[in-house]
Amino acid sequence: MTEFTHYTVMKKEAVEIMNPEPGKIYVDCTLGGGGHSEYILQKISPTGRLIAFDIDDDAISAANERLKEYNNLTIVKSSYTNIKQVLNNLGITRINGGVLLDLGASYHQLTTAERGFSFSKDAPLDMRFDTSSDFSAYDVINKYKEDELVKIFSEYGEERFSKRIAKKIVEERKKCPIKTTMELSNLIINATPKIKSHLHPATRVFQAVRIEVNHELKNVNTILNEVLDLLDIGGIISVISFHSLEDRLVKNILKKEAQKCRCNNPICTCPPPRIEVITKKPVLPTDEEIRVNPPSRSAKLRAAKCIRVWG
Repeated sequence: MTEFTHYTVMKKEAVEIMNPEPGKIYVDCTLGGGGHSEYILQKISPTGRLIAFDIDDDAISAANERLKEYNNLTIVKSSYTNIKQVLNNLGITRINGGVLLDLGASYHQLTTAERGFSFSKDAPLDMRFDTSSDFSAYDVINKYKEDELVKIFSEYGEERFSKRIAKKIVEERKKCPIKTTMELSNLIINATPKIKSHLHPATRVFQAVRIEVNHELKNVNTILNEVLDLLDIGGIISVISFHSLEDRLVKNILKKEAQKCRCNNPICTCPPPRIEVITKKPVLPTDEEIRVNPPSRSAKLRAAKCIRVWG
């Protein structure tokens, strides 16, 4: 296994907005390299408790080593979409501290060649966060119908040349399956006109395929609603997103749940709002952080506090 390298994006901002304190329960839905978890644990120990989720074996192994001195930490190998069941199994019904979500792929995943996330390193088409999953980028590229490819490239990648690329993929895979990242990258380059852009021509398609393989947007929608059901009054959700699709989804869900009326009926029957949005505008990384870790430039942090429990 390659050495696990991970940069913790907006560590101070994302953790401190939850006001972590001893005696309360916190959840890190995206453990990664353990940077956020470590900072939470420093704030809440010894009497606070942290439950951290990840599905990546490399991340879990690295975090176990990094955080081995903390006995108030429970690391769970499971998708954060299973949060209700996992917490129920641990005897936890309400989260009175906070929940942190650091969305997207980690630096380690993106830069480990054999994981197949990068178009700059030749590797099998993979892109799975959970390496035990049977579904990979190979399946998307070689098995999806042309119109399905157009749809995910357009919706998840906001790729303007989706139709050209999808058509070329279908043509080429009839001759021979597309097996590697470099094959796909070169195909995209050849299928699209040369335009002036700071982005590599394959960037948007690779993002779209990664989102599809890992059900990222569906999972974000699920976890936000699950967390809002679990938060106790005063509990805070802190979310870092890395592209406009995620950020828009987070923004819209938090905005909706903070509204007094969500039904638009002449006579409102909505229950009172259950959250208060803390971040009227997203919090952005500092210039210093962007200088040290350039990929952090796309990060946006949004947060909300539970003000009422439903049910």
